[in-house]
Parts: sequence; structure tokens; C-alpha cells
Amino acid sequence: MTEHFAVRGGARLSGTVDVVGAKNSVLKLMAAALLAEGTTTITNCPEILDVPLMADVLRSLGCTVDVAGSTVTIDVPAEPGSQADYRSVSRLRASVCVLGPLVARCRKAIVPLPGGDAIGSRPLDMHANGLRKLGATTEIEHGRVVAQADDLHGAQIWLDFPSVGATENILMAAVLAEGTTVIDNAAREPEIVDLCVMLQQMGAKLDGVGSSTLTVHGVSGLQPTEHRVIGDRIVGATWAFAACMTRGEVTVRGVDPHHIDLVLDKLRTAGAETRVGEQEFSVAMPGRPQAVDFVTLPYPGFATDLQPMAIALTAVADGTSMITENVFEARFRFVDEMVRLGADARTDGHHAVIRGVERLSSAPVWASDIRAGAGLVLAGLCADGVTEVWDVDHIDRGYPRFVENLRSLGADVERVAADPAR
Repeated sequence: MTEHFAVRGGARLSGTVDVVGAKNSVLKLMAAALLAEGTTTITNCPEILDVPLMADVLRSLGCTVDVAGSTVTIDVPAEPGSQADYRSVSRLRASVCVLGPLVARCRKAIVPLPGGDAIGSRPLDMHANGLRKLGATTEIEHGRVVAQADDLHGAQIWLDFPSVGATENILMAAVLAEGTTVIDNAAREPEIVDLCVMLQQMGAKLDGVGSSTLTVHGVSGLQPTEHRVIGDRIVGATWAFAACMTRGEVTVRGVDPHHIDLVLDKLRTAGAETRVGEQEFSVAMPGRPQAVDFVTLPYPGFATDLQPMAIALTAVADGTSMITENVFEARFRFVDEMVRLGADARTDGHHAVIRGVERLSSAPVWASDIRAGAGLVLAGLCADGVTEVWDVDHIDRGYPRFVENLRSLGADVERVAADPAR
């Protein structure tokens, strides 16, 4: 047994919470540092477990990495290694994003198939196909992705699905390829834009940033840079859901509210009052939330990372809601844990039907991934008694100072060390 969070329900969250850099951005920015010899500095980094894990991946490639609070400094050698360490990669799905930079810099990359959250199949076919169109050979050997290229050249690349990871890997390989690459049906997430901004600071030539057609004009080399990570929209939206579920009022600072326009619109449909400003927003829920439907889609659609929070909200809403999952098929594992807490929920394929109840009931529950863990904590805030949320190391990978921030907003929650006798 790992340590767990003990969550006592009944508190109304109120106050202000600060959000730092995005988990889904910082790890890719760290990988992008491989594209230039010298020292790159990344600021506003979240103090989460995944950052030192990514630092270990980079160290295994010959980089010197210093993680000091919210600042990560990466010194990249003239000739980085091309083979990532299995022990580091196996703990971190995002580590596969070193594939593109290594092919670009070293013309060779050996990256073990990555680990990460248990949320369903995330094959690397689109990554490999894109690199092949740029001139690389790719194959899976002994549980490793092996890619090699004598030369990289521009290409026209169509993605069957706007995959964030595939867009990132192809983009980072293409910036040092000869000629022009066009990525059609590219992912449009704010984290992709953040990566593009950093690459432009390093000297990359990009057009169409933020659109579904990304044009990359290859350059012969890049320079190291200093870059500030954008605020974490998923963490910010999590606090918005928490305010609504507990019928509270929370101001979130450090996030561009336009990155979660759809989220705020859905919460207004549920009855919330919202106010947006410059890099901050406020959410207040004067009464019980009303039922609302959610459909997960690539950005600018509703993020799959927020699906557990949507289920938790609708579980205590007035009426019946439908949640449709179009991105990761295993996300609905979360519903089984919600049922433990007294939720009236049924799943059928890509759909979940949630009939809201006035109050949930406490129970021991297990987090299967980062967002499921956060969703269960929010559900515990709306349950009678004390809810134990186990495997909270998942939550630590995505939410810095989660317990401390909850307590600052008035929640009764604590981290409890593992009991060897249990």
C-alpha cells in the first residue's frame, strides 16, 4: 500500500489558488532542449514527480540537468547520446518525445517503449509514420523504438488523428530537416503552441502556429534559450470543477482563461457564475449544479484529461447527464471507483450515463491515473464521512502541492503515510 489522502466531505471551497506551469508542456520543452548544444533554462516549471523523471531521461542522454524549484537548467553536449535509459523511460509516457529531437540531432534514436498512465492504448504508429516520411527508418526491436536517418528532408504529412505526441515528435524532427514540412491535421493544444514559441526562440522557422496546418521550414541549427512555461489549464480547470461541486467560490490565477473557454461555458450551463481576467478567472456556484452533457474531443474540444472531473460533477448534479469519451477508451475505469462512492453511473461503450445524487458516500477508492485521482478527491469533498484515496503518487505527478492548495481553500484533507501493518 502507498500513502493515501483522507478527504472529509462537506467543506465549501473558497479563496484564491495559484497555478504554475503545465505538466503537458514542460516535459516536451525539456525534450526540445536536446535540439541545441548549450544551456537552456525553463522557468515556471511545476514541482511534480514527472519533472525529475524527465531530467533522468535527459541525463541518460549525456545532458547535465539541474532542477531547482520551478527552474530547470539543461546543458546539452555537442554530441548527446542516442539511447534513452529504460528505467527512466518506463515510468514516464511523455519520455517518448525525445524521439524526434534525437533523430534530428543525432540521426539516430533508441527509445524504450514508454510507460505512464493506464488510460488505454496510445500507439506510436503516427510518430513512426511521420518520421519515415521525413526520411528516417523506424522499427520496434526488443521493446524499443529504433529510428535512424542519413538525412532528413521536408515532407507533406497528414495525421489520421490530431495526436499531440505525434505532432510534437514530427515537429521537433522537422525543424532540423532540409526543406519544408507541412503537418496537416496537427494538434492545436495550447501546449503545442507553447512548444512552437520555444522553438521559434531557438531559431526555428514556423508558420500556422495554433492552427491545424503547421508549416516547418527546416534550418541548419538552433540555439539554446530561456523560456517560461504556460499555466496549466488542466489544473486550473480542476479547481473550477472543485468550486462548482462544493458550491463554493474560487479564483484561479496563472492560467489563460481562453484556454478553457469550453470548460467555463459548460460550468455556466451547470449554473456557475464566472468572471475572467488577464491570466486569471473566478468560478462561483450559488446552488446545486444542474445536469450537463460532456463530449471529449481534441482541442479546442473538451479535454479528455478533464473527463473524470466532469463525471464527478455530474454525479452530484440535479438531473441526468451523458459523458461521451472519444479519445482514450480506458478512461471509464474511473466510473467503477465513483460507484464505490455511491454514484449512480452506467457505462456503455464510449458513453456513461450519470444520474446525479444529492450527496455521495465515503469509501476507499484507488486512483488509476493522474486525473482519475484528482477526480476522486473532488468526489470525496462531496461525500459523507472520510474518503480514502489510494495510489496518490499518480496525483503527485500532475498536481503540485495538491493537499496544501485544497486546505488553503478550506478543504479538510490530509496526506496519510502508509501503514506497514495494513
